[in-house]
Amino acid sequence: MDGTPVLHIDRNQLFREGLRRILDDSPFYVSFEASSFSEGASQIVAQKPGIVIIDTDGYGEVLPELMLCARSVAVPPRVVVLTNAVAIPRLASALGAGVDGYLLKDMSAEALKQSLRLVMMGEKVFPTDLADLLINNRFVTQNGGQTERNSTLSERETEILACLVNGHSNKAIANRLQITEGTVKVHLKGVLKKIHAQNRTQAAIWALQHGIVADVTAAPEVAHT
Repeated sequence: MDGTPVLHIDRNQLFREGLRRILDDSPFYVSFEASSFSEGASQIVAQKPGIVIIDTDGYGEVLPELMLCARSVAVPPRVVVLTNAVAIPRLASALGAGVDGYLLKDMSAEALKQSLRLVMMGEKVFPTDLADLLINNRFVTQNGGQTERNSTLSERETEILACLVNGHSNKAIANRLQITEGTVKVHLKGVLKKIHAQNRTQAAIWALQHGIVADVTAAPEVAHT
């Protein structure tokens, strides 16, 4: 069969069938469908796909293992993840694993096919609203210069950024770092000002760009006053 073979891993049978039909009129075709990660991973060598598409809502925690499988073959396939929504922890995991694309399930069929074409050309493809932030690094200072990496962040501020990357609320951050929520808010306000971010999401993405992705050791559930 002509075209680029696709290995699709998704628990949802309806979505698997839908993707197969979407790709019928494209340079891609689904060569194998899997409803479980183990089944899909075992087929990477057997099927030799050009692209592996995996639903991170169901298998995000095993994404690094999938990437190892993909890199073990002579011609590694591109790996694209699909998700229902942008979540910073999932995005961090995907970026850390080295995926080639991170796409939302609510995109149009044509946008999906074009994204897959770009991935096969060697491009990194992300949701439109995150592309500039992740690829072009458009967190800038007020005078137009780019923010320096961790240049003025304190150890506590760096810890709070790490918590943001992991999707923690102010209360969860307070519990983990054993400080009050009020203190968290003060630190967070300072962090946003220093890195010129407008909100928590921008701050988390900035942290990803600058290597602040490590989790913080869990602390007791009751914050100190």
